[in-house]
Amino acid sequence: MNRPTLRLPSWLPVDLYILAIIGTVVLAVLLPVSGTGAEVVGGASTGAVALLFFLYGARLSTAEALDGLKHWRLHLTVLACTFAVFPLLGLASRGLVPYVLTPQLQEGFLFLCLVPSTIQSSIAFTSIARGNVPAAICAGSFSSLAGILLTPLLAAVLLGNSAGGFSAESLVQIVLQLLVPFLAGQLLRRWVGGFLTRHRTLLGYVDRGSILLVVYTAFSEGMVAGIWHQVTPLRLGGLLAAEAVLLAAMLAVSWYGAKRLGFARPDRIAIQFAGSKKSLAAGLPMASVLFGAHASLAVLPLMLFHQMQLMVCAVIAKRRSLDPLPEDGAAQEATGPARGRAEAPSHRDSAPA
Repeated sequence: MNRPTLRLPSWLPVDLYILAIIGTVVLAVLLPVSGTGAEVVGGASTGAVALLFFLYGARLSTAEALDGLKHWRLHLTVLACTFAVFPLLGLASRGLVPYVLTPQLQEGFLFLCLVPSTIQSSIAFTSIARGNVPAAICAGSFSSLAGILLTPLLAAVLLGNSAGGFSAESLVQIVLQLLVPFLAGQLLRRWVGGFLTRHRTLLGYVDRGSILLVVYTAFSEGMVAGIWHQVTPLRLGGLLAAEAVLLAAMLAVSWYGAKRLGFARPDRIAIQFAGSKKSLAAGLPMASVLFGAHASLAVLPLMLFHQMQLMVCAVIAKRRSLDPLPEDGAAQEATGPARGRAEAPSHRDSAPA
């Protein structure tokens, strides 16, 4: 049975959608919107975020998610990597200020450590490496669901006033803009799930277009506020170096930590790919809600980390696919059905994660 793969032209070092995001950033820098136009674009961006989370909720199969709870040790391990180990490393990055990172870039670095894991790319990389794909599906889904609540709460505790002056009003805004649409999607899944499945390619463009609008709004507001003079090429180089260390640390912790916990190879692969990555699709809308006019600097570390994780994990997945499988028949039996059930739910996260 064919497994889903990530196919990029050999001459293209980045994903085409990343190029679209970069182009949107350039557009916002050259043609930022202000005044009444900013209000219109901001309203459209708010609606786009709500639409994104409605679609996330409508795509997540409740039955499959409940079935995935049977592998609770694996999911708890991924959640611990995503919402405990990552934030601790993010807090440690405060030691890089002001020598490597500016305070604003460090806040964005910490924020990327708080967002949930990916779904689509975790599934694809786990499948390429011959890991436990259903576990990766459920782990990514649980992480995204938990992130709707945990990311804003962690931002309130760890970032404090930096996160747009987090308050009861901010919490209500998050509930209305993120959680309510997600729950509405879950409730209406029975009636709209079939439509979403039949038109997932078209809806994928809706997802991507919504995220591009969020990016344009955030960076346009940043230009109008005049915050880009704080970023220099030297600071960007420092940020990339810090993110390379962060990614290497999480890849090592998720792989060797899972081994110490006694997980089999297919499960370790799922834990590594789901526990070491961060979702651009979920992080961008959350940043627009939490940071407001300062969202552009807040999401810059996440955008760079997203591209870095895709490139590095693609290499790791390819190398893992060449590893000999264990001779243990039970392990092979456990891995076989996992791959066999992989393809049906691949529509879950049509936005790049």
